[in-house]
Amino acid sequence: MKILSSIVAIFLMINVSASEPVVSSKKAVSSGIEFHTGTWQEALNQAAKEGKPIFLDISASWCGPCKALKKNTFPNEEVGAYYNENFINVLVDGEKGEGKDLANKFKIRGYPTMIYLNSKGEVIAQTSGYRDPQTLINLGIEVLKL
Repeated sequence: MKILSSIVAIFLMINVSASEPVVSSKKAVSSGIEFHTGTWQEALNQAAKEGKPIFLDISASWCGPCKALKKNTFPNEEVGAYYNENFINVLVDGEKGEGKDLANKFKIRGYPTMIYLNSKGEVIAQTSGYRDPQTLINLGIEVLKL
């Protein structure tokens, strides 16, 4: 009986240990939009270096549609795959720091405002309000055609 218990215990340990790498590899897979963490100038420099346009989301902490974008759209795996591949993504609070300067520069009248720019910082397209994942992908596709 002791031998059987030992075999069962070893079998369980092997199964648990064998399943751990699968779990940890899932955590390593990123999903959703990865936003640039540097300055605006660094984002422009990166866009020029990589030959990509910029997706700039200007939001505010109190904004309901902004919160919905951050909860439902930006973390979406397909949105992330498309935007991370095709854009330098920047997210700023239009009422704080450099975000305030950008909101003034682009004459933002409401949140969220999403601006697509070339690597020189010139506006390609602009929209505002909440967008579901598929609509945001479709917007990105259209912008790349311009």
